[in-house]
Amino acid sequence: MSKYRTHNCGELRTTHVGETVKLAGWVDTIRDHGGVIFLDLRDHYGLTQIVLNDDAPMKGIFRETVISVSGLLRERAEDTVNPKLLTGEVELKADTVTVLGTSENQLPFEIGDSTQSREDLRLKYRFLDLRNPLVHRHIVMRSDITRFLRAKMEELGFMEIQTPILTSSSPEGARDYLVPSRKHHGMFYALPQAPQQFKQLLMVSGFDRYYQIAPCFRDEDSRADRSPGEFYQLDFEMAFAEQEDVFAVAETVLYDTFAAFSDEKKVSPAPFRRIPFSESMLKYGTDKPDLRNPLLIEDLTGFFADVDFAPFRNKPVRGIVAPGAAAQPKSFFEKMLAFATDEIGMKGLGYISALTGMELKGPIVKFLSEEKQQELIKTLGLKENDTLFFICDVPKLADKLAGQIRTELGRRLELIRDDSFEFCFITDFPMYGISEDTGKPEFTHNPFSMPQGEMDALETLNPLDIKAYQYDIVCNGVELSSGAVRNHRPDIMLKAFELAGYTKEDIETKFSALFNAFHYGAPPHAGMAPGLDRIVMLLTGQDNIREVVAFPMNGNAQDLLLGAPGAVTEAQLREVHIKVR
Repeated sequence: MSKYRTHNCGELRTTHVGETVKLAGWVDTIRDHGGVIFLDLRDHYGLTQIVLNDDAPMKGIFRETVISVSGLLRERAEDTVNPKLLTGEVELKADTVTVLGTSENQLPFEIGDSTQSREDLRLKYRFLDLRNPLVHRHIVMRSDITRFLRAKMEELGFMEIQTPILTSSSPEGARDYLVPSRKHHGMFYALPQAPQQFKQLLMVSGFDRYYQIAPCFRDEDSRADRSPGEFYQLDFEMAFAEQEDVFAVAETVLYDTFAAFSDEKKVSPAPFRRIPFSESMLKYGTDKPDLRNPLLIEDLTGFFADVDFAPFRNKPVRGIVAPGAAAQPKSFFEKMLAFATDEIGMKGLGYISALTGMELKGPIVKFLSEEKQQELIKTLGLKENDTLFFICDVPKLADKLAGQIRTELGRRLELIRDDSFEFCFITDFPMYGISEDTGKPEFTHNPFSMPQGEMDALETLNPLDIKAYQYDIVCNGVELSSGAVRNHRPDIMLKAFELAGYTKEDIETKFSALFNAFHYGAPPHAGMAPGLDRIVMLLTGQDNIREVVAFPMNGNAQDLLLGAPGAVTEAQLREVHIKVR
């Protein structure tokens, strides 16, 4: 028996009444009722009410003091039962109190209200913030989800293998974190942006199904759905696999996980929708569509080709039908215009409303003949009180801006459902795009992907027309994962990199291990890596990923708790041959 406790603060029930019990935990509240003192004692498991006589030794005991108490467990009086607590029918009449850890009388914030405090204060005192039961539950849930994911992967025949943390620098789309070598003067390790090359090498090594809960390190700026510095992903790879094989695993694991932890929200069943990249950009204005939003973007470029309206001339035109928006007050349209011009940089936001009797009204109507008006009504299925919003800009921006307007309309009209998790795969990403810096083709996604059509496509197609076996999985507008069928053939790899401006020498230098291994019998293989942090963020209903990380950095990539990054001594710098400029 522990000298500190016989039970935890969440397990006592009426069946324990009459037992001598010892508990340990943090003092949550203190209530002096004159002649009797009530304490709520809290630990990892829950909370129990403690009753003390007013002559109990309370000196130096404040909220958040750690104590051990012992005494007889009894039933609460009927009028004092707390149905909100699992232990709400019992209380411990303590006859001994022992202080195990003192606490300052003044706390930097109220534990139960810590989420309302400034983020910098919460992160500086993260150990207190994590005592908030709500914040605490997020981390517990993260642990439960991680355990569930591991069990599912093992059930599907995957083997967990850890890959190195200290490795070589590799151009994978973000800045590396570099680690100077003490033994090798002027040389550096890099922390892995992902286990990409190692997991492919495992497939070449003869392992069939690999996975790990992998830490990844990228020197990127923070976003609400991205931690600066590091994050974790469910990384997996399969030998002798095609795209649909990966999808089948992802659908099984993600559906089962979200169904198990979704708190009664519906989860879209397998098979998840497959949406080609080009279709996603046109219909939703993004490659991360939130399918809970019913609004769709229409391509009206052809419709306006013979309309004499200068702002829409020789540019792509997109339209979004907002049902019932015409009945909104004038302020609704003013706020939409302010969002378009002030927040996302549009030059304006045109619209046409369908009034009673299907009379069209709006600044653009006078440029449309009666025939064109009827064509618009029929083509888009306009109904009374619908409003058609227009987005027009250069090709590079039109879809993105339309996507932002779609999201804002869905939000303001309260059309986005909050009762489900809607999954989809985005497929058929373009292999190459044009570099803004060089004007030449560059990889747009993962350079290790197999081009659709393989060598024939690389040799005969315009690089901008080549699609890759690359795919993302998206849930409620959040990208959970990217993945690909890998390019496992040295000849195709050489040609693919050549089109992006790499020489054979570049490949042999930057990807020597992988390129060399492919010359010794590489199986076809494919995989993906759903982000653990984002999965937990969605399942806990949080808007910021830092809420589901035990010890996160702030948005400026600083650890306010331990003070990282921080200065080091001159001696430490000399050991690794570094001089600060």
